Amino acid sequence: MEYTRLGQSGLKVSRIAMGCMSFGDTSKGFTQWALDDDGAEPVFRQAVELGVNFWDTANVYGYGSSEEIVGRAIKKYTRREDVILGTKVRMKMHDGPGGEGLSRKAIFENIDASLQRLDTDYVDLYQIHRFDYETPIEETMEALHDVVKAGKARYLGASSMWAWQFASMQHAADLNGWTRFVSMQDQYSLMMREEEREMFGLLEAQGVGSIPWSPLAKGRVARPWGQQTTRSSNDPVADAAFSDADEPIADAVEKIATDRGIPMAQVALAWVLHNPVVSAPIVGATKEHHLADAVAALDVHLTDDEIAALEAPYSPKKPTGFQ
Repeated sequence: MEYTRLGQSGLKVSRIAMGCMSFGDTSKGFTQWALDDDGAEPVFRQAVELGVNFWDTANVYGYGSSEEIVGRAIKKYTRREDVILGTKVRMKMHDGPGGEGLSRKAIFENIDASLQRLDTDYVDLYQIHRFDYETPIEETMEALHDVVKAGKARYLGASSMWAWQFASMQHAADLNGWTRFVSMQDQYSLMMREEEREMFGLLEAQGVGSIPWSPLAKGRVARPWGQQTTRSSNDPVADAAFSDADEPIADAVEKIATDRGIPMAQVALAWVLHNPVVSAPIVGATKEHHLADAVAALDVHLTDDEIAALEAPYSPKKPTGFQ
């Protein structure tokens, strides 16, 4: 395993992050492909064995059940001090003024609820789960700063939004001496490269690390075009993001993978990892080979010709996953 600093912060993380939306209680209706404690056990054990110490979840994943499973897994398979633990706040958890959003009330209420479910005193990375149009930026940034000063979070991160919104939030923190974001969790893959237009330049200038979600385009670049999985057959986000126009990209990945004799996922992840702004792509694992392929991608070094072949079929598209 390779380790790197998250952006220009002092926090060192594994270059592959394990996405924990794959774990949860399916009876709560969040996802139909999530694994319960028993189903997730091989994945957690493999993460520890491979040195994948960066685990990313959110309060809304499984409506709290992902955090509960992750908390139990830390105690069962590793030690809290050996895990870089991230979670998120913003999405609706319940009715009421503190049930969603990034108000001071919501942030204070939800960090305590997350810590209780995770059974820990702190999270390493507390992330806002998208921009909140209804709450003043200053209110959000001061509340997040107070969470850090209270010792409930070590670092702060953000997720998909417009570059001007992220710049405005960082500026508010700078003006008032509050804690800045050290990471941006944005959608980035061979099939969704819109972050290259503005966000990546901003992240580089500010020393912020990208931890991309969906680096395999919801699996679209990890298997030949047209193959379906349980998740891909039940994922409206993927249906909105990708179309048949993306088929040539999958074909290009498949050709290089075939020529090299390696899985397509390794080629697609190697392309994401070669971007210097990317600290650690987030890989959601439901099968043991998912993490193994991700870690193996660290040793795949694409040639200039291969990179050109992978990038050539891309055409601009509207970003998905935020408004």
